[in-house]
Amino acid sequence: MTIGYQGEPGAYSEEALHATFPTGAAQAFRTLRHAFHRVADQTIDFALVPVENSQAGSILETYDLLLEYRSLVVAEVALQVDHCLLLVPGTERRQVKRVLSHPQALAQCEAFIVREGLEPVPVYDTAGAARQVQREGRPDEAAIAGRRAAELYELTIAVERIQTVQENITRFFLISRRGAKRPRPPRIKRPRYGKKTSLVCAVPNEPGALYRLLACFNEFGVNLSKLESRPRRDPPWEYLFYLDVDGGRSEKPVAAALRAAHRATSFLQVLGTYTRALPPAAPPRRRRRRRSGSPAEP
Repeated sequence: MTIGYQGEPGAYSEEALHATFPTGAAQAFRTLRHAFHRVADQTIDFALVPVENSQAGSILETYDLLLEYRSLVVAEVALQVDHCLLLVPGTERRQVKRVLSHPQALAQCEAFIVREGLEPVPVYDTAGAARQVQREGRPDEAAIAGRRAAELYELTIAVERIQTVQENITRFFLISRRGAKRPRPPRIKRPRYGKKTSLVCAVPNEPGALYRLLACFNEFGVNLSKLESRPRRDPPWEYLFYLDVDGGRSEKPVAAALRAAHRATSFLQVLGTYTRALPPAAPPRRRRRRRSGSPAEP
């Protein structure tokens, strides 16, 4: 079983891949498009691609490629991402003026970068940044990447956990091609949190169209855990909506909601049903109203 990922060895995608699929043969690709394309042409069985970060938001290129290649989402993986500042051995922290990393990693560490007065330099991959810093050996340059990248490229960890929000989680999709002869997805050993279904759709450009779509899920008691719009490439100035709903597409409430949604949309494609990697978010506790004259709750 061959699983592709975007980036160099030591990238967070590779870390998530090895942690979740230890028997899979990992294959690196420079871009996400390369990984999607090799799944489509059957060069590899699957690809593990980042889809969303809890701090920086969605990976928009992944969503665009999911639709373009009509890929099937067969699993979800979540990884706690801890960023480190990596230096050339022998370098002092005060010498560093520039920091290299993937744009998402730079965004996730923005507070640290500003506080340290560093110039952010975007590159295509976190591990690629570490490799470049190691190869060039400049004392004024550092990389933001993980501990595995530091070990692989023999760099010094100057500071750990430099992300702005400490609970920094990235979601990944394991994608496959569609069709009867697609490979069987690998099993994942972890707690069971139920199913989730992802879909993409478009609605007519008219008043109430989005309301009618959302009403389909409300009618059958199906919870939406994500709703996001993206520009449609053709025709321009029209939009697609990406949704995550709680439950598998074969479950009766979800199946009924999807049938209703087909009638309320001009286009709908289910991207996949898969087991959740994270437990559902707990709804916020409602605060009871204080009666006039009663003491405040402790």
